[in-house]
Amino acid sequence: MRAECIPEMNYPGIYFRQLEKEDLQSWYDYLSIKEVYEGTSWNLNSVNDLESLYLEYNAADKDSAIRLAVIDENNNTLIGTIGFHTISTVNKSAEIAYDLSPAYWKRGIATAMCKEITSWGFSSFGFIRIQATVLETNSRSESVLTKCGYQYEGLLKSYRIVRGVPGNFKLYSHLAK
Repeated sequence: MRAECIPEMNYPGIYFRQLEKEDLQSWYDYLSIKEVYEGTSWNLNSVNDLESLYLEYNAADKDSAIRLAVIDENNNTLIGTIGFHTISTVNKSAEIAYDLSPAYWKRGIATAMCKEITSWGFSSFGFIRIQATVLETNSRSESVLTKCGYQYEGLLKSYRIVRGVPGNFKLYSHLAK
């Protein structure tokens, strides 16, 4: 991970840290849950599919993706991840992406994560635009984004292939103040 300090999570009992290889199985386990899987564009067949992403998240290149682990300090387990991909230092922009185990849904954790990482992106990386793409069927993620100040920009038809089928995605953005 780059030298920027990992931000503190503004939610009791939850913290961010660098994603570790040992987290991959826990991450895969909850990404494989139907309610999570259906709301994402993940196409995972095994935990091994996350290993190449893990290597990218730990690359030193300034435009490589960044992904942090979200940890429940009560049992020191991975409950989610969040970070940026499609980073462009030239354009000062990135796309935010996150996931959270369903056992932690409806507690405001995803919103707290998103707010903190968005702020971190503006302050530590100098982004002027952070965007998010959300499957048009993922209303939970849309709710998180709007609570965090993201604005709806439009529908991207057949934007990404989702498990072999073109998927429509809603585009949201948050601009630096």
